[in-house]
Amino acid sequence: MCVTHTQRMIHPLDGSKPSPSRTAGPSHTPVAGVRRRRWRNSASLSASWCSALLAAGVVAQSTPRCDLFANLLQNGCGRDFIEFPRSSITVLEERPLSDKGSGGSTTTQMSPQRIQLNLRPDDSQMFRVHVRQVEDYPVDIYYLMDLSNSMKDDLKNIQNLGTKLASEMRKLTSNLRIGFGAFVDKPISPYMYISPPEAIKNPCYEIGEKCLPMFGYKHVLTLTDEVMRFNEEVKKQSVSRNRDAPEGGFDAIIQATVCDEKIGWRNDASHLLVFTTDAKTHIALDGRLAGIVQPNDAQCHIDKDNFYSASTTLDYPSLGLMTEKLSQKNINLIFAVTDTVVGLYQNYSELIPGTTVGTLSRDSSNVLQLIVDAYGKIRSKVELEVRDLPEELSLSFNATCLNDEVITGLKSCMGLKIGDTVSFSIEAKVRGCPQERQKSFTIKPVGFKDSLTVVVNFDCNCSCESQAEANSSFCSKGNGSLECGVCRCNPGRLGSHCECSEEEYNPSEQDNCSPQPGQPLCSQRGECICGQCVCHGSDFGKVTGKYCECDDFSCVRFKGQMCSGHGQCSCGDCLCDSDWTGDYCNCTTRTDTCMSSNGLVCSGHGICVCGKCDCIQPGSYGNTCEKCPTCSDACTIKKECVECKKYERGTLVEQQSCGRVCRDEIETVQELGDRGKDAVNCTYKDENDCVVRFQYYEDSSGKSILYVIEEPECPKGPDILVVLLSVMGAILLIGLAALLIWKLLITIHDRREFARFEEEKARAKWDTGNNPLYKEATSTFTNITYRGNM
Repeated sequence: MCVTHTQRMIHPLDGSKPSPSRTAGPSHTPVAGVRRRRWRNSASLSASWCSALLAAGVVAQSTPRCDLFANLLQNGCGRDFIEFPRSSITVLEERPLSDKGSGGSTTTQMSPQRIQLNLRPDDSQMFRVHVRQVEDYPVDIYYLMDLSNSMKDDLKNIQNLGTKLASEMRKLTSNLRIGFGAFVDKPISPYMYISPPEAIKNPCYEIGEKCLPMFGYKHVLTLTDEVMRFNEEVKKQSVSRNRDAPEGGFDAIIQATVCDEKIGWRNDASHLLVFTTDAKTHIALDGRLAGIVQPNDAQCHIDKDNFYSASTTLDYPSLGLMTEKLSQKNINLIFAVTDTVVGLYQNYSELIPGTTVGTLSRDSSNVLQLIVDAYGKIRSKVELEVRDLPEELSLSFNATCLNDEVITGLKSCMGLKIGDTVSFSIEAKVRGCPQERQKSFTIKPVGFKDSLTVVVNFDCNCSCESQAEANSSFCSKGNGSLECGVCRCNPGRLGSHCECSEEEYNPSEQDNCSPQPGQPLCSQRGECICGQCVCHGSDFGKVTGKYCECDDFSCVRFKGQMCSGHGQCSCGDCLCDSDWTGDYCNCTTRTDTCMSSNGLVCSGHGICVCGKCDCIQPGSYGNTCEKCPTCSDACTIKKECVECKKYERGTLVEQQSCGRVCRDEIETVQELGDRGKDAVNCTYKDENDCVVRFQYYEDSSGKSILYVIEEPECPKGPDILVVLLSVMGAILLIGLAALLIWKLLITIHDRREFARFEEEKARAKWDTGNNPLYKEATSTFTNITYRGNM
């Protein structure tokens, strides 16, 4: 760090011509402004100051005292005379992270707990924090219900909620406590019925029913582990009725938040405030309708009867006030509202960190599942928040979430399971030197009691300043103090040795007050005294430089702010804070604003430019390029994730990007169940021609789950016996068929021949005659000896 005094005049003892200034600002050696600015933009650890005296013959007159450490050594300044403060970090408290939350000892979910930073101007230090969502962590649930007349059916359906909720939450924690409170609206006109007179005690008088007198907020049951008491107290409740449509729920939220003792919030527990309603709610300044102008003071005003006593005297709280108190008390707010107003409360949730929104059915029959899902969503996300950050400091975050992947510019992790550990690297950079040299700030996960306290010491002085010699003889016989090798001149004195007086004037010395002959002296923004420029003061800022050529107010403005409010002006150039870049420092380098719900920058369809998504995928649009009707469908995208995470193959494995692209959780199942409209069933053929079936499902916490059938349906190989028998059977059948065909052909041929024979026979004609060749078969002989009978 170069020593920069903010007194009116500082002159080095090296014989150079410094640039005095009438305004508070750094002293200047003969180093050009560009070079000086380069030191400031470069790593501040390299800049050092030589405090050696010229009288000792150590430092040459022409060499600057503020230079790089190596340059100072080379120029002859001894190590003992080089002021070189170093930034450092010290861990003051670091308890290890706990594994379980109900072990009896103190549960630690964030480490370290306290550190100290020693920072020199324009320097930075990096530190790391670890956060773990421990298993079996105690949970406090306070159920805050709208008891206006429209919620009559809902009241009946939650009478056994305590038992059911305890049964479900026991799967997540063994230490559960639940409480109950109710609200309607401010019991004052125009929010309540005052006519006829009977309506004051019975607001339901005009509709022929009986209901309770109107009230703002009442605390019914302190947090308890006796779930049956919850059921009993709910059964005792009755509805009331207010006049206008919006309710006074924000009054109830702020009281349930700040009244720790009444509600019974525990320090070592997750705090869930469940807010159920079917209507809009009044916000700050709405109380003016009833003549209530006193702002909400965020103090506890529950009287001995457990009613909100300041309902008619204090206005409704603002969103900012609620956010502040919910954060201080580490409470996660759950809006369980009907579909008619869910959009409104989603907008509210974007302004209140740690808030979730669920759609409540008309009769609150799904409130149990809604609470369980909301708790799962809260536990699946870790988001850091910063409190009381000094304006001189800027922080930049890098998150290491799953698979040890570092995501720059992000201070939150999503899609976590209970027991997962995530870490964040945080760079703290200081700008300038505040008057108060020690400040502190806090970093904590939203909804956690654990926090990290960071104590910052601003090292703006050099050790040689404590050895200053007042009225030193080196400074023109006592006209200044010798400090760090240079003279701090008394008022009215100028020069490297305070040898000049402002009253003295020598025209020949004016040539030293302009960069070139003929140019204005001191850039027309100062006076030439003793051959040096004394810069005039300005209402706009500081005028500095050897020739008063620089200032801190002539930089380009963006949206009315110098350097967009994210940097410092130095001699016409913007020196941007960390996380900002560009000529006007109007372009952020953070990418957390570009993160989509699937954990990818710009949904994988674009690039993050200055904190906004530039959608480069044709057809993609939206704030995070999340909408893309012409892009590959979910099945095509998730197919690659199944291939790489389930079977460890595919293009993502080859590209070694499976862990970065696929943040899905893989679960193997025997069959795909029905998980509603949020589930998509997919089928594809793999490289082995097997059919793989899986289901893509995103739960209420935003976690993506891929349910994959355990065994793919692959085509079976041939059965040898079946093939052999089939061939033999085929041969036999073919032989029989051939024989039958042959027999048929022979039969047809024979019949045709026989028919032709018969036909020819019928046509034949026969003549009778003797055959001369014919001889009879018998011959007749005469026996000559035979004489016959005598």
